[in-house]
Amino acid sequence: MLELDFYGTLVAASLVLLLGRGLVARIAFLRTYNIPEPVAGGLLVAVVLLGLRSFDIQVQFDTSLQTPLMLAFFATIGLSADFASLKKGGRVVGIFLLVVTGLLVVQNAMGIGLATALGLDPLMGLLAGSITLSGGHGTGAAWGATFSEKFGLASASELALASATFGLVLGGLIGGPVARLLIARVQTPGVEQETPRLPQGFEQPNKERLITPFSLIETIALISVSLLAGSLLNKFLHGTAFELPTFVCVLFVGVLLRNGLSMFGLYQVFEREVSVMGNVSLSLFLAIALMSLKLWDLAALALPFFILLAVQALVMALFAIFVTFRVMGRNYDAAVLAAGHCGFGLGATPTAIANMQAVTQRYGPSQIAFLVVPMVGAFFIDIINAIVIKLYLALPFFAAV
Repeated sequence: MLELDFYGTLVAASLVLLLGRGLVARIAFLRTYNIPEPVAGGLLVAVVLLGLRSFDIQVQFDTSLQTPLMLAFFATIGLSADFASLKKGGRVVGIFLLVVTGLLVVQNAMGIGLATALGLDPLMGLLAGSITLSGGHGTGAAWGATFSEKFGLASASELALASATFGLVLGGLIGGPVARLLIARVQTPGVEQETPRLPQGFEQPNKERLITPFSLIETIALISVSLLAGSLLNKFLHGTAFELPTFVCVLFVGVLLRNGLSMFGLYQVFEREVSVMGNVSLSLFLAIALMSLKLWDLAALALPFFILLAVQALVMALFAIFVTFRVMGRNYDAAVLAAGHCGFGLGATPTAIANMQAVTQRYGPSQIAFLVVPMVGAFFIDIINAIVIKLYLALPFFAAV
């Protein structure tokens, strides 16, 4: 067993990102299908570690930095959102939320139906539905414990974590190819507009941005305040009807902080710097998350359950192509939104952002996609998903279980 401490894990994550960049730069397939750099590097390392495990060589990472990086990323999302932009995207956010809700219903219906057809417990189908795919590891772990304690489903927590891992991997792999297929049907920004929009925020992470040491300290201070206040807000809401995940509270505080300071004329957020900090946090978070994936958990899945998850991934791709893309306007922005939807419809919001970055870095900016996906993926998805799951469990079918 090789145990890497905080510093060793940080070095490994940095090397994974450099590896991913090198792979994408040298392998045409990865560029053609818009595979994010953290996904390319992180999955390769995870596969190598899976191979080493067969020789009784194991590597343990210190993942204590993972949560702060994720929260810092969501803080920068909040600090990048001004009320004018939020108001501008209000209608699109509403439409996309309906699309996302539709997928939650489809994922659970498909999971229950396939589980029944394959001779599995219907609860396993629900577990391999929106609970773990749209919900991710956190939601999966919470509901897995509930299924074990309340419904007596054996190994529910293990199945939930394996399903979420499967979704995280596939979410980072299918978004790019889906976007490539859809973009072939539409014009990219540089073609359809006489004056292409300038990339902003998270749209092109490799774009150089001028910063100064003092302004960087100001941005770090804003992110730190968002993390502290968001954590305190989460503790205050804990156990109440308004309880929200910590990252949602952090994002909410970021939005209030940015717009409150601007409204009273106290400070204007330096967006270029916020995007730099956000991209760094996102990349390191994904690198740690992916390189520390326990792929051997997937190998332990029973064949019927693996088939169920594989069909769910196919359903996600088809839903993005035939529903998300069409409902959101059949244009370039809709194609980027479809790539993002694949990311958090199977994995998590950071995966969605990485998918969209890989697309916009190649084809051009999509400001509306980077406004809509973080709002829906962070603010609304967990709330709507909890409602949908409880409605399914209230069905007479499960009441008799």
